[in-house]
Amino acid sequence: QVQLVESGGGLVQAGGSLRLSCLASGRTFSVHNVGWFRQAPGKERDFVAAITSSGGSTNYADSVKGRFTISRDNAKNTVHLQMNNLKPEDTAVYYCAADRGRFPQRRPSEYGFWGQGTQVTVSS
Repeated sequence: QVQLVESGGGLVQAGGSLRLSCLASGRTFSVHNVGWFRQAPGKERDFVAAITSSGGSTNYADSVKGRFTISRDNAKNTVHLQMNNLKPEDTAVYYCAADRGRFPQRRPSEYGFWGQGTQVTVSS
């Protein structure tokens, strides 16, 4: 069992940066792949980025490549999402998710554990 808690969201101007964190509890976190998703009002939950259990491989949505970076520190049970050059279209609730599956997992249905989400708002 893995419990996830996101933090680091907020309001930022376009072009700014935010760093989201996903803190996990549970002794098996280090064997789970982790993904970040986002959901804007009235829209589906979209894939943003994913990282393997070891941190050795990453995968990104085309819309965030070159701007976002996913990383993890298994010693601290934490995954980060560094978001640079933010745009108004990045505004959404951001969720982290974890599961033991075949990487990359880019669909919400491929994850069994979810956090409660953190709001990111980018003003123009």
